[in-house]
Amino acid sequence: MKIAIGSDHAGYHYKQEIIAHLKNAGHEVADFGTDSEASVDYPKFIRPVAEAVARGEYERGIVLGGSGNGEAIAANRVKGVRCGLCWNTESARLTRLHNNANVLSLGERMMPLETALEIVDVFLATAFEGGRHLARIQQLDE
Repeated sequence: MKIAIGSDHAGYHYKQEIIAHLKNAGHEVADFGTDSEASVDYPKFIRPVAEAVARGEYERGIVLGGSGNGEAIAANRVKGVRCGLCWNTESARLTRLHNNANVLSLGERMMPLETALEIVDVFLATAFEGGRHLARIQQLDE
């Protein structure tokens, strides 16, 4: 799978760990920054991830910050993006299953690394069930 990833300074450490995890699993990963733990303005790195996913250049996106809230908000401002802020594997499963989320937002300060990696794996492995949820998703994409 082709995956775009970006973070602010507060999500930088997990971003690096997730990139290694994804590459080890055979995924193609594009890092949209940031490149250190130096303070940055998160939309500068999150919006390009969301835009690349919306254009279809990447199948999924992952954005990270301290809490993940601002990153999810910034990503969801891009038409065609459905970004889910997830805090456990069940929230990751449901955001894919019911909402067909194409971008995942994580907060590095909110969970241990092991949980973040599990969430990423579930997010990537879960398919959208469609059915009664499809019409609602199509309305969001208009």
